[in-house]
Amino acid sequence: MNKQSIVDVVYQKIGGTKVSAEEAVDAMIDAIVSTLAKGGEVSIAGLGIFSVKARAARTARNPRTGESIQVKAMNVPKFRPAKALKDAVK
Repeated sequence: MNKQSIVDVVYQKIGGTKVSAEEAVDAMIDAIVSTLAKGGEVSIAGLGIFSVKARAARTARNPRTGESIQVKAMNVPKFRPAKALKDAVK
């Protein structure tokens, strides 16, 4: 499933136009991304929790050359699925 498939599902569920359904999906994605960019957390009941995790700097290895390289510390997105989602997938 991709973004367009999600737009189609939203369109079938709420009606209106496909453009308004796509705007709704875009607004939801933008809200999640902007909240995570600010370091916040997004919790959607039945789906899970989107959050930001700090990853420490580390030394990695280039697999082609074997050379050691330094990887900077960075923030990465993290998702913890809700129990309902875990049960549905089982």
